[in-house]
Amino acid sequence: MIIEKDVSQYITYAHEPISAALEKIINTRGRIIFVANTSGILEGLFTNGDFLRWVAKEKTISIDQPVSNIINRDFIYASPKDDPEKIKPLLEKILFVPIIDEKHRLVAVARRRNPGEGIKIGNFSINEDSPAFVIAEIGNNHNGNLETAKKLIDAAVQAGADCAKFQMRNLESLYHNGGDPNDEKENLCSQYTLDLLSRFQLTKEEMFLAFDYCEQKQILPLCTPWDIESLKSLEEYKLPAYKVASADLTNHDLLIELASTGKPLICSTGMSTEQEIIESVKLITDLGAKYVLLLCNSTYPSPFRDINLNYLDRLKEIGNCPVGYSGHERGINVAIAAVGRGAKVVEKHITLNRNSEGNDHRVSLLPQEFKMMIDGIRQVEQSLGSAKSRHLSQGEMINRVSLSKSLMINCDLKKGKTIRNEMITVKSPGQGLQPNRKRDLIGTRAKRNFNSGDLFYPSDLDEEKIVARNYHFKRPWGLPVRYHDFKEIVGLSNLDLLEFHLSYKDLEIDINDFFDREYELDLVVHSPELFAGDHTLDLCSEDEQYRQQSIMELQRVVEITRDLKTFFKKSNKPLIITNIGGFTSDFPRHPHDKLKYYDLLLKSLNAIDSDGVEILPQTMPPFPWHFGGQRYHNLFVECEEIEKFCSQYGYRVCLDTSHSKLASNHSNGSFKEFISRVGPFAAHLHIADAKGVDGEGLQIGEGDIDFSALASDLNAAAPRASFIPEIWQGHENKGEGFWAALEKLENAFETPFHYNTIQ
Repeated sequence: MIIEKDVSQYITYAHEPISAALEKIINTRGRIIFVANTSGILEGLFTNGDFLRWVAKEKTISIDQPVSNIINRDFIYASPKDDPEKIKPLLEKILFVPIIDEKHRLVAVARRRNPGEGIKIGNFSINEDSPAFVIAEIGNNHNGNLETAKKLIDAAVQAGADCAKFQMRNLESLYHNGGDPNDEKENLCSQYTLDLLSRFQLTKEEMFLAFDYCEQKQILPLCTPWDIESLKSLEEYKLPAYKVASADLTNHDLLIELASTGKPLICSTGMSTEQEIIESVKLITDLGAKYVLLLCNSTYPSPFRDINLNYLDRLKEIGNCPVGYSGHERGINVAIAAVGRGAKVVEKHITLNRNSEGNDHRVSLLPQEFKMMIDGIRQVEQSLGSAKSRHLSQGEMINRVSLSKSLMINCDLKKGKTIRNEMITVKSPGQGLQPNRKRDLIGTRAKRNFNSGDLFYPSDLDEEKIVARNYHFKRPWGLPVRYHDFKEIVGLSNLDLLEFHLSYKDLEIDINDFFDREYELDLVVHSPELFAGDHTLDLCSEDEQYRQQSIMELQRVVEITRDLKTFFKKSNKPLIITNIGGFTSDFPRHPHDKLKYYDLLLKSLNAIDSDGVEILPQTMPPFPWHFGGQRYHNLFVECEEIEKFCSQYGYRVCLDTSHSKLASNHSNGSFKEFISRVGPFAAHLHIADAKGVDGEGLQIGEGDIDFSALASDLNAAAPRASFIPEIWQGHENKGEGFWAALEKLENAFETPFHYNTIQ
């Protein structure tokens, strides 16, 4: 049973229209609304069933009339004074029981507890699917100084904590001797504790100022009341939840008072036996409280051998609730591991100086350590994934191509002839059909002519094969090509342009070995990302030598592009697509640091002789795949930054729809807004689908993009930008993936366009 004290979500007023009551039922998913008059007196209930019964018997339906006309005025209710054992049987018959005071006002709602139900604290939900709620336990580490408390709050914010938590004690009511630190009759431990508490507590007024400062810094304030008098004080501030100290899990009087507030409870279980935990859980469950149970070992510091993270499973079973971990051990590893074991709340002490006076300081984390812990927690959460499925990441697919093997034919074979076992061999790389499909190939008839050394592809097993044809788009279009395959591609369709994707090896060859005539096409060049010596292009590097080498490498690409231009009749000012750099390996850059990297980029671009070509920075994903491994990208990811750079310095971009959709997904931003803001600066488009935050280069229709909507948005924002389908591995088997993409894109980008020029 749950007893909800916040009844605002359940109430509508009798004079409001039926339509408003229905909307509230839909929004709250509660299936019931309690209808009160303007004085708060409960008049009746309104449910989905009440509405349907009314509709069934009414000849004329008007949902503009007052909801009071159709409410159920005959309902079961309970009193705030009723024992919970009296209310629970009522919930076996109905889903919600209104709790009404002597003046017939709704003061609470009793409802059934859902299995494994989570809690909500402020704007945070804590449940099986939520990220861990991280509490920075300041406790008394402020040592009675409000300014120190504020510095600790700042440190918690900078570390990424969700909550800053304090402790409050009324020493006079809490201790039998009135909190006298000089009581010679007390044992040594109590004397030590009382001495610290008497000197290092904040006053109630100072505590409230600390809470105000939390609100100002946008971190949730919470507090542990150690006694009923402190709870009364904290109720004045209207905190959204309370922490129950391990020392008070067996303090049933305090638990009853805490439960009576109707606010969620975060309960530490240190110092309690399993039977005591079970008793306390039954008590607060019967009282209708919502709660989380925290595994805790109340020693300072806790020996690792005593922590027993496996007991989290048993706590979840006992409480039928989310569980978490409150740690007093040294370091950050156990707290991170707890998240891997299912902890949805993590609490650790934070201090500015471990050598400060007070026992808690010695088991506390310094601000940078706290940040490292949170970073580790978030990394573990990302890594947990799902127990229900296994899928290949984009990076794995990249590595699968380069490291695994494919099925290959070892002889010439005519279309229609039977493929036999002895014709098939296994060779690297893994660009074609995987070796485990060999049995599927044996005995089938060849769907095309094979030359010895050709790879088999999945399409060789398909019933239908996609073949190239002429396509019609309202903007110029082309395909990505390499030197070795462009001649074969050119003759297969009515392309307007070719986009040459260069490798660093291509920079060393003589292009005259591949070009013997001019083409009635436009030209785009995609610069390599990786150059000889493992040099990844970075025009924003703070390493001056590295940045200068990047400038030199891109200058070589410019010069090759000028040479290529002579073979393309429609090329006036070839576009060069480049990933400008600005990536990091371990963590994304802080937003405040980005400006200097944009300045470095501008400085690098200005150092390049780009006469006769146009360099286009490419829009980037937040987590790019660099040769099978993932990094963090920092520049040309956010639409606001791209728009500002282009408008301020006169640059255009290559807008990659896959990259930009991933960026929008990561920031929870609008992809439509991204297109509308960046589109006017787009000279060229890379079009592919995207999924999640790092699934890039997907085939059209296999990801999150609505291509009909995208076509409309691009027509409005970038009507003359050229494009290629940038499908990962689309070039294999004579561009099979590209032709499949063009078939689908033609349906979305449907109005024909007479080609004139890209520029």
